[in-house]
Amino acid sequence: MSLLEIEDLKVTFTTADGDVNAVNGVSFHIDKGETLAIVGESGSGKSQTAFATMGLLAKNGRATGKARFDGQDLLQMSQREFNAIRSKDIAMIFQDPMTSLNPYLKVSDQMAEVLMLHKGIGKSQAVQESAHMLDAVRIPDARARITMYPHEFSGGMRQRIMIAMSLLCQPRLLIADEPTTALDVTVQAQIMQLLGDIRQDFGTAVILITHDLGVVAGFCDRTLVMYGGQVMEEGTTDDIFATPAHPYTSGLLKAVPRLDRDDGDLLTIAGEPPDMSNLPTGCPFSPRCVVSLDHCSNQRPAMETTGNRRRACHLPASEVA
Repeated sequence: MSLLEIEDLKVTFTTADGDVNAVNGVSFHIDKGETLAIVGESGSGKSQTAFATMGLLAKNGRATGKARFDGQDLLQMSQREFNAIRSKDIAMIFQDPMTSLNPYLKVSDQMAEVLMLHKGIGKSQAVQESAHMLDAVRIPDARARITMYPHEFSGGMRQRIMIAMSLLCQPRLLIADEPTTALDVTVQAQIMQLLGDIRQDFGTAVILITHDLGVVAGFCDRTLVMYGGQVMEEGTTDDIFATPAHPYTSGLLKAVPRLDRDDGDLLTIAGEPPDMSNLPTGCPFSPRCVVSLDHCSNQRPAMETTGNRRRACHLPASEVA
C-alpha cells in the first residue's frame, strides 16, 4: 500500500463570479521514501492539490474525492483528527518562509511550540530538541541563534528554519511547495542537497511542487505534469525528460534555456493558460497545442497507462515531438 493515494481529487472555489475549478480529477500516489515532483505553469493546480491534501484550503474552497494517507481518508477527517496528523505525520514547507514565520516571536518559541503541542514535552526540552534540528539543517551556531527573530536570518537560513520546523516530529511525508523560488542559485542547490540528505537520513517521502525542471531532474524519482487542474502525464523523471509523451510536457522541456541549442532562441508555449472558471470541454491544453486534432477541443482524453507511464492525450505518444 502506498503512503499517500490521491484519487479523483477535485477542488472548487466559490466566488462572486461563479465557481472556479482549480483541480479537476487528479489521481496519483507516493510510496515511502520516494520523491515525486508536481510540475506545471502557475495556476495549473499544483499548490491547491497540496493544500487540499493538507486541509489548508481557503474558506471558500471545497475538496472532493479521496486522499488516503496510510489507509485513512484525510478528506473525511474532522479538524481535530487532521490536526493530530498534520506536522506529526505530514508536514509542509511553504514558498515564502518570511510569511510563514511569525516576525514577533523568537525562532526558539515557534519551534518549541510544535514539539510541546504534538509530543507533550516541556519548554526547555523542546528548545533543546529544536536547536539540535537546526544543527541538522546546518545553521551555524544553532544553539545561540535559535533565540533570534526571523528577520535576523537571511532568506536561505529562514528556509532552513522552516525545513527544521517541518522535521521536528519526523513526519513520514514532506510536501515542499516551491521551496527554492525566492533563493539565488547557490542557495537553491544547498536547500535541494539538504532535502536529499533528509530523505536519506529520515526515510521521508517528499512531494516537490515546482516549475524548475532543472531541480526536478536532479532530485525526483517520478514526475507528474499538471495543466488546467488535470494530470497531463506521469512517469519516472528519466522517462519524462528523455521521451515526453504529451505535447505540453514537450513544450515545457523545450522552454528550458539550453547552452547546446544552436540558434540560441528561447522557445515558448504560445497562448495563455485556461480560464479555470470556464475550462474547454475537451483537453484544457488544446487551444495552445500545435499538434491538436479536430476532436481535442470537445473530447477530454482518457488517462491511459502503459507500463509505468500515464498520459491523457488523443495524439499517439510516438507522434509527440
